[in-house]
Amino acid sequence: MSDLAAALEIVGARWALLIVEQLLDGPQRYGDLQRELGMGTNMLATRLRELEVAGVLHRLPLRHNTRAYALTERGLALRASIDALGRWAAEEA
Repeated sequence: MSDLAAALEIVGARWALLIVEQLLDGPQRYGDLQRELGMGTNMLATRLRELEVAGVLHRLPLRHNTRAYALTERGLALRASIDALGRWAAEEA
């Protein structure tokens, strides 16, 4: 498997990079991510779990059984790629 194929196994699933992009500004609670992204709870929970297993993000425990999510160093390293994809899309528009 190529390096690109390996990367896409982690962040190539629908919504994955959008979740990472939201977390580039700092930790966010589950409900805030859902509201900002407009995605279903099942899909969000699945993607968060996958990204956590891959070491892209981690959970931060909060009070009253709520949780927030924050990027790890591995997740923060995606910033340049996300910025480049955004620039690429803007050039095509």
